[in-house]
Amino acid sequence: MTDVTGGPGRSGEGVAGRVAALTGSAPGPARPVGGGDICDAYRIALADGRTVFAKTLVGAPRGFFAAEAAGLELLRSTGSVAVPEVIGAGPDILVLEWVEPGAASAGQAERLGRELAALHSTPAPVWGGTDPALPVHLGSVPLPSPPEPPSGAEDWPVFHAEWRLLPLLRRAVDGGGIGPGDARDVERLCEALASGGASGGTAGGGTAGGGTAGPSQPPAVIHGDLWSGNVLWSADGRARLIDPAAQGGHPETDLAVLELFGCPHLERLLAAYEEVRPLPGHRGRVPLHQLQHLLVHAVLFGSGYGARCGAAARAALG
Repeated sequence: MTDVTGGPGRSGEGVAGRVAALTGSAPGPARPVGGGDICDAYRIALADGRTVFAKTLVGAPRGFFAAEAAGLELLRSTGSVAVPEVIGAGPDILVLEWVEPGAASAGQAERLGRELAALHSTPAPVWGGTDPALPVHLGSVPLPSPPEPPSGAEDWPVFHAEWRLLPLLRRAVDGGGIGPGDARDVERLCEALASGGASGGTAGGGTAGGGTAGPSQPPAVIHGDLWSGNVLWSADGRARLIDPAAQGGHPETDLAVLELFGCPHLERLLAAYEEVRPLPGHRGRVPLHQLQHLLVHAVLFGSGYGARCGAAARAALG
């Protein structure tokens, strides 16, 4: 999401004690860092010499930061992508190692492309989250999961329509974030997916497939919210992934969301990715995989994004 960390005009009061409890070291001043509208974010030097990043949210949904910490650890466990070390999490705070930012470079982008290809080659047991106690969030919006998540390669189109797009569409409609015509086009796309949107082959090989959803794809570990602001370009030359909505998902979602708001050196990143993991025909499926995030933005920010949702649905339908 475009609004994950470091909202303006907020205070670091009370952060020191929570950071001390999670790190076991006395913190210095909490210095605000920028980045978004949902959480407050701080850079804090500790007495033991470490520097940490802390993000807080008053009244955070239950399990909000525990889910983020679990997502980071899931990504780390694949051995493919780099993420900040999780130091501690509480009900309303997450503390991570501080990663010194650096300039985006073509070299970092190419390495990240290859690392994402490796991440997306990591199987996930089911579609969606695996722990009902730690719901996946996009920004502040929770993503539901079925009581018994499906796991088959052929299950993604129906899962995506019924447990991602339609619940978000209902929220956007109820909140006035999307108009009737655009909402109907999203519904039409969901009907197409539910009626057999996948077709033939396997992502990463074989044919491109003829259905709306493209080739069948088994669930893979994905970042889940990989807009460009969640790529932390580092001073040490290796990009870190932050603020995940990690889950069993479709790899093309990560790639499509990278394009949604622009990403430095994107063409180099995608070219490096496809050297490892080719995706025949994926360009035509970008609108489909961007729609979930556009719907979340319609929920949070209103009808300007609702119009983009309708346009994406129509493009996905062809």
